[in-house]
Amino acid sequence: MIRLATLAIAALAFSVSTHAGDSGGGGDGEYNFTMPSNNVECTFTPDGGTATYSTADGLAELSCDRAEPSYVRVVMGSSGKPKKYTNVGDASCCSANYILAYGEVWSQGPFTCLSAPTGLTCTRGTHGFSISKKNIKLH
Repeated sequence: MIRLATLAIAALAFSVSTHAGDSGGGGDGEYNFTMPSNNVECTFTPDGGTATYSTADGLAELSCDRAEPSYVRVVMGSSGKPKKYTNVGDASCCSANYILAYGEVWSQGPFTCLSAPTGLTCTRGTHGFSISKKNIKLH
């Protein structure tokens, strides 16, 4: 609860513009965005998946990849805690056309992400994660 409040306060402090999935979207409901550092890229998959990808539980999912200093993927589903993967077989970060500028908030389905010079913070209710070049924190 405190982390969600912190995210909301940080969003207001940045005087952000919010993107409710209006940019970086594909025709199948999937959305992609990259941080300005071009080191973190996220993909949102909607409930039911896409023509080429189905989530583990069939519900919405947010997956974020960090390229440097080591390749890591964090996946957060519609329930439960996010998971970190260090052995990613399909490493492909970072090429999304939509850049989530520092100070902007992206929101789709149950997920909200705030882009900042210190990294990306994404939440879903009381769970979430922070990802940057320096570290990755799951909560």
